[in-house]
Amino acid sequence: MLDIQKKLTNPFYALLSLPATAMGFALSIQIAALSWILNTKYNLDIHEIGIVWAAGPLAGIFGQVIVGMISDKVWFWGGRRRPFILIGGPLAALMLIALPNIDKIASFFGIASIMGVAIAIALTLDLAINISFNPTRSIIADVTPKGTPRTKGYTWMQTISGLFGVLAYVVGAYWGNYFLIYSGAIIVLAFSIIPMFFIKENKNLEIELEDTKIETRDKKTEWGELIKLYVAHGFSWIGIQTMFVYIIAFIQQNILAKGISNDEISFQSGQIIAIAFAVLNTVGFILPALVLEPIAEKLGRIRTHTLAVAIMAIGYFLILFFATTPFLLFLFMAIVGIGWAAVVSLPFAIMSEKVDQSRMGFFMGIFNLSVVIPQLIVSLVIGYFIKEAVNSDIIFWISAISLTLSAVSWLFVKESGK
Repeated sequence: MLDIQKKLTNPFYALLSLPATAMGFALSIQIAALSWILNTKYNLDIHEIGIVWAAGPLAGIFGQVIVGMISDKVWFWGGRRRPFILIGGPLAALMLIALPNIDKIASFFGIASIMGVAIAIALTLDLAINISFNPTRSIIADVTPKGTPRTKGYTWMQTISGLFGVLAYVVGAYWGNYFLIYSGAIIVLAFSIIPMFFIKENKNLEIELEDTKIETRDKKTEWGELIKLYVAHGFSWIGIQTMFVYIIAFIQQNILAKGISNDEISFQSGQIIAIAFAVLNTVGFILPALVLEPIAEKLGRIRTHTLAVAIMAIGYFLILFFATTPFLLFLFMAIVGIGWAAVVSLPFAIMSEKVDQSRMGFFMGIFNLSVVIPQLIVSLVIGYFIKEAVNSDIIFWISAISLTLSAVSWLFVKESGK
């Protein structure tokens, strides 16, 4: 075991964050490029894009739960979580490269349906991400003690992951989504493989901190609190995923100039999405370790999270009523980013202290259902209503109301130990 792991130094937290960063980076590329490619290169309409996006949640439902259960019990290649990270990372990198080559892949295999190939690639990409995402998050709980060190582990995870998420959108905005995809595949491959040779997992799920061993098997699962947490987190993701998938329609109707060519629509919408998500993720990576963690120490993690989610709802309402230019959209996305910073960091630490620590992979998989089920609802149900709506404002009505319901729901979740 490296000395930095024994002492839980900041360099170790940074190293521990890289595998999750790899998966988050792959997801950022997918968010930035998938809808854009399907709409501008392959001419899929907004409803068809939603169906393609549904492949991801389907992969998540099975992938994260099953992999979580298996990774709690197995041990090979020198680790419990390591094997799944080493498998999922390279597969995700390969599927990223496949995204801009859907037409070539379809032609090679003699498949007439671009949409069918797009679904297959999106499903495989999401399956690869889900194979690794659960273990990359579970390993943080495995090698850190509960309380402040674990909160620090997950806030560092979001800080490092969010930083690279911003880089993804900046690269997409200034060098184009194709350059982003190919360079991103290299980063995903490196970050998912290299750190796993320097992080030591303990076979008995004990946390070794210098001369002290902290047994983690005595924590009973608080099922009642977990269910309330899942509901609250699920409402957050209905609003977030609605924005991720359908914001392109809002931008094209409310922000782009009328009468411009299809090429200009393609270029400008892609650039605006990239910058908007760069702003979102800049706030998202700065706040967790530097702002949210200190506030959570004083107010408690759940109060801090509830406040951040409420601010996110306000940001969505501001976009709905006032975002008529790219600048205003970017400004309000910064406000939305406050909630985003909390959603992708604090719930993991909150959840991890309400479950049996020896089954962390399983519970991470169950926790993921509060993300992927809302994603399915967005793709298969909400997408239909957005397609039928005359005005794309419905996108941010749904997002704003969902985040409001999430903030209210979080009020019913109790802090651990209270």
